[in-house]
Amino acid sequence: MRSQRTPIYTTDYVLDELITLLYRRETFAEATRFVHTLLTAEGIGRFTIVPVTAERFAVAWQLRQRFDDKPSISFTDLTSIAVMQELRLGQVLSDDDHFLQVGLGFHLIPGR
Repeated sequence: MRSQRTPIYTTDYVLDELITLLYRRETFAEATRFVHTLLTAEGIGRFTIVPVTAERFAVAWQLRQRFDDKPSISFTDLTSIAVMQELRLGQVLSDDDHFLQVGLGFHLIPGR
């Protein structure tokens, strides 16, 4: 009997940051190989890339205004939070405490 996998999601904004970082830190060939592997994995259904649409951007902007006491939260994190709320996701693979600081019931993996 196969175990059922928990769906994995990321956004195009998160991948944008990752790809930028890879090309800054690794050789061109290594970065390209890694990104190719990621895109292949997405293509065969290992995870889903969720686009930040105009509507999701607007929700993230509302969150930016709501969390005026937390100016260090990146807009990318806010777009992730908007998508997580929309898809009713509660767990985030991150070591970023911003997901806890917003008080929306998110849990970090690995747990804190």
